[in-house]
Amino acid sequence: MSIDHDSHIHTDPDDISSNTSGNRPFHEVMAARAGRREVVRGGTVVAAAAFLGLAGAVGTTDPAAAGGKGGGHGHWPGKKPLIGFTSVAPSTEDRITVPPGYTAQVLIPWGTPLHRKGPAWRSDASNTAAEQAQQVGSHHDGMHFFPLGKGPLGNRRGLLVLNHEYIDRTMHYTDGDAVMTMEKVDKGLAGHGVTVIEVEQAGGKWRHVDSKFNRRVTGTTPVAFSGPVSARHPALQANNPAMGTLNNCSHGFTPWGTYVACEENWNGYFGTEDPAWTPTVEQARYGVNAAGFGYRWHLADPRFDVAGNPNELNRFGWLVEIDPMNPRSTPVKRTALGRFKHEGATFWESRGRVVVYSGDDQDGDYLYKFVGDRPWRMYRALGRSPLDHGTLYVARFDDDGRGRWLPLAFGRGPLTRANGWRDQADVLLRTRQAADAVGATPLDRPEWVSVNPKNNDVYLTLTNGSGRPGEVNPRTPNPYGHIVRWRERGGDNTATSFDWDIFVLAGDPAYDPQVRLDESNIFGSPDGIWFDGDGRLWIQTDISNSTQNRADRGHENLGNNAMLAADPTTGEIRRFLVGPRGAEITGVVTTPDQRTMFINVQHPGESTTFWGTPTPENPRAVSNWPDFDPAGRPRSATVVIRKVDGGVIGT
Repeated sequence: MSIDHDSHIHTDPDDISSNTSGNRPFHEVMAARAGRREVVRGGTVVAAAAFLGLAGAVGTTDPAAAGGKGGGHGHWPGKKPLIGFTSVAPSTEDRITVPPGYTAQVLIPWGTPLHRKGPAWRSDASNTAAEQAQQVGSHHDGMHFFPLGKGPLGNRRGLLVLNHEYIDRTMHYTDGDAVMTMEKVDKGLAGHGVTVIEVEQAGGKWRHVDSKFNRRVTGTTPVAFSGPVSARHPALQANNPAMGTLNNCSHGFTPWGTYVACEENWNGYFGTEDPAWTPTVEQARYGVNAAGFGYRWHLADPRFDVAGNPNELNRFGWLVEIDPMNPRSTPVKRTALGRFKHEGATFWESRGRVVVYSGDDQDGDYLYKFVGDRPWRMYRALGRSPLDHGTLYVARFDDDGRGRWLPLAFGRGPLTRANGWRDQADVLLRTRQAADAVGATPLDRPEWVSVNPKNNDVYLTLTNGSGRPGEVNPRTPNPYGHIVRWRERGGDNTATSFDWDIFVLAGDPAYDPQVRLDESNIFGSPDGIWFDGDGRLWIQTDISNSTQNRADRGHENLGNNAMLAADPTTGEIRRFLVGPRGAEITGVVTTPDQRTMFINVQHPGESTTFWGTPTPENPRAVSNWPDFDPAGRPRSATVVIRKVDGGVIGT
């Protein structure tokens, strides 16, 4: 996911590794397994077919038999085509582009009041912190739709719950953030967090409505801790009450109907002016430094001074469970699932037990899986959380196309008292270091995970990599990223071993002949990924604004960030949507009948090398989407996608 791309910063800190473990990188694993040419030759379809053959399904290695070109434009004999829309072309326009026969409606942009009598959006960014806390937050990201009602009613009415990853400081304040004040810190904190808002379909359009469920969870909302790292743990004792969730990226939703927000780049909010301060080994492993990401909140709020209030750091980096149906409930940080830069939390059920996949989005970091130790319904019946009881694992990818899940359990392997580990709470507080110790495979910015509902195969996006040791890719460097897929042993997602392969290598064949895509489906930097109920794989892109549309970076043919749909069986991929300038496409979910899709457009108009740099005086330098107000500014927003004929999205 993107993070705070300040108007003068064009390097994404996620691209800078803090992993010094020396664990074997995935590109070496890949080369040892098959050799560079074999992986490259496979492109999209051959790699997919080889994996399925390995698992006992389709076994062809002929690209023509697998659907023509590397992007796949045919279909399996006797198989009804899964994708039916016409691919849209890449675009650099400042608008949403969807296929013929589809419509796109802006629903809840940043600043939308939660209630009709709430504070109205002010296009000059003059809303106060108190007003922002009563409005939809900024930088929409992961999102889920919770139906209100059964049957057809649940397709027309429900709760949208969405994350707000960060803020653009140029856009968020009338005068930017050259001068930092407590009011600006408070408004920034109010722009972060989560929005719960009721929406309904009426008269052919979707709208948000007043509801008892509508609420905000922000950077100052009281929170609780559960699991091995309790609120009483010494590492969580700071100079202020436990509160807030920050930098919520992708999300998860549990089988029991709750929402899980994921704290990703939390380290960037902390800093200090103390010249004597230096990060500890643990803090450095999480990327903590004196400057942070340039927010400078520590200048006005001592809560964020890492030298004066160091334990506040330890309260972030968790998965946060929120009950959308209970507006009075307190968000709970579930510590058994580990502390790192959670890109997402993909929930699955196997043998009655809960399984949670989560990537740690930084160059050279790892993929994790939590497995409940008993059926989740049993714990719920006892009034206990299934997320407090189980084992956290980290992935190792082996040379022969197999892999193992390595337990991060105190007393097992190197995680012993003799090696400096105190207890399970210590393992979880230092999850990255524990994964280093057990020999996990460094990956190339592991992002979203999704599970195919048709066969339980698991897919992971790897956005891009610098070419440092640890990239999960056959390319060095890897500016475009790709998607890895694996099948857990026996189709059981609680298993501790798996078989893996590469599903698709992203990029532009004009610059990299390894890529088997064409103008109908070329893409770069896959990020969001999600399976619908029919088994379509939706892929969303997050090409950095330092790279987007630049010929000198090999990205001019890719256009703005986009969303594509893939058929996992045939390898067919088509571009479905292209976003406005400077934006990332993220967050995707449909109503149960799959006839309404919700997606998020994050940070339109953000500073880009290609388009320019917004200023407080001219916030519209890159984009003016979605309002196109001559005196306004771009806004992140949720967008509703529908077919004109009311059909299933993607057909």
